[in-house]
Amino acid sequence: MNSTLQLIMPAYPEVFLLIMTSIILMVDLYLPERHRYVTYMLTQFTLLGCAVLTIGMMQATGGQTAFAFNDMFVGDVMSDVLKLVTYISVSAYFAYSRIYMADRNLLTGDFFVLSLFSMLGMMVMISANHLIALHVGLELMSLSLYALIALHRDSARSTEAAMKYFVLGALASGLLLYGMSMLYGATGSLYIREIASIIAAGEANQMVLVFGLVFIVAGVAFKLGAVPFHMWIPDVYHGSTNAVTLFIGTASKLAGFAMAVRLLVSGLLPLAFDWQLMLIILAVLSLGVGNIVAIAQTNIKRMLGYSAISHMGFVLLGLLAGVVDGQTFGAANAYGAAMFYAVIYVLMGLGAFGMVLLLSRSGFEAENLSDFKGLNQRSPWYAFMMLLIMFAMAGVPPTAGFYAKLAVLEPVIAAGHVWLAVYAVICSVIGAFYYLRVVKLMYFDEPEDTNPLQAGFDMRMAMSANGLSMLVLGILPGPLMALCVYAMEAL
Repeated sequence: MNSTLQLIMPAYPEVFLLIMTSIILMVDLYLPERHRYVTYMLTQFTLLGCAVLTIGMMQATGGQTAFAFNDMFVGDVMSDVLKLVTYISVSAYFAYSRIYMADRNLLTGDFFVLSLFSMLGMMVMISANHLIALHVGLELMSLSLYALIALHRDSARSTEAAMKYFVLGALASGLLLYGMSMLYGATGSLYIREIASIIAAGEANQMVLVFGLVFIVAGVAFKLGAVPFHMWIPDVYHGSTNAVTLFIGTASKLAGFAMAVRLLVSGLLPLAFDWQLMLIILAVLSLGVGNIVAIAQTNIKRMLGYSAISHMGFVLLGLLAGVVDGQTFGAANAYGAAMFYAVIYVLMGLGAFGMVLLLSRSGFEAENLSDFKGLNQRSPWYAFMMLLIMFAMAGVPPTAGFYAKLAVLEPVIAAGHVWLAVYAVICSVIGAFYYLRVVKLMYFDEPEDTNPLQAGFDMRMAMSANGLSMLVLGILPGPLMALCVYAMEAL
């Protein structure tokens, strides 16, 4: 028994999460509506337990890579760090969403259970060392998200968004599966690390391999929301309830980044020359389209959707700068910078969508830019938090967003793509317009809505920590950046 438990040790957080989600599902069935806070507290306890187990695993392994389930599941520094950030983001998501969902009679057991199952899928994706394990995690995350989007059954807009996401998500999954089948056909293995060894030894069918690579990159680009696979983002963000939009726009991006690293860096690094060229095209299109189209948006969720597309362009910049002339000397720094940017983007997205939830109330959705008018007069503190978040997204020093952009551009320049770095900076300057427009509305316009802002203690604390983290991580980015680089070195 002890040896069995030891064999699955890297998956303890996932096992705990699955058990607790099942318990929450059963407990919630017998809870009256007025005691829904019990489900909320159990959910937050579950996330805390997962964090404790993950930290315990990090200490037990000492940063060494460990495997479970016949090597299909891997526990390493990257997976541990990304899981910890996922717990933080999902905990904040529940804190931000609690009052908002309760006002709309949507704070049900389904909401909590679907969110936790989706997070379980993300965790499996983050730790997958096998193509089938990766796909199982992806489908668990995606199917739960489709149901979450459609949770507001009385809303035609939510139903439409769920259908669009379902159809396009199924198409992307098909592309990814087809690419995976080609990888298996070319190498004879489903294990991601074995695939890399077989390709490096020159034992794979190159023609089939390159065709499979195209489909793999397309599937990854869809999950990250990179142009031209971005068409679902603005409509799904707009159509979902504000709370679910926050979830889609934050935690799922970490899982998408992990999938990109597992497939491209761990599995297909010998083909880096080929997939880096594809990522250059995706990054250029994402940075341009995301920033330019965002300027025309008057709905803040659509604006943040196009903003997310541009930020994923920066993540791709880090991923495409790792291998130079077949050498991997700067790979850890480049991939570490991309991981750092993904983490910072999740924190920025949490704060931005969290503020949308804060301004919303029963019968009113704060979805338009005009709803931010005069926020400084209504609440100087929350206006300052939103200012820090917008400055971070725009890349204004000394916020975390500035350092994240700088960290990504350094390896891009070192890789010889100076034109790409210049292009990224120009796109960032264009993007600064629509972020600073929100700041202008908050500080220089008269408020159209003078109702007081209502927030629970947990939401006030989460929003304050979220906003201040932009400043703290901008001034002291070293420890987190070093941890990201170390995670990539260990990979």
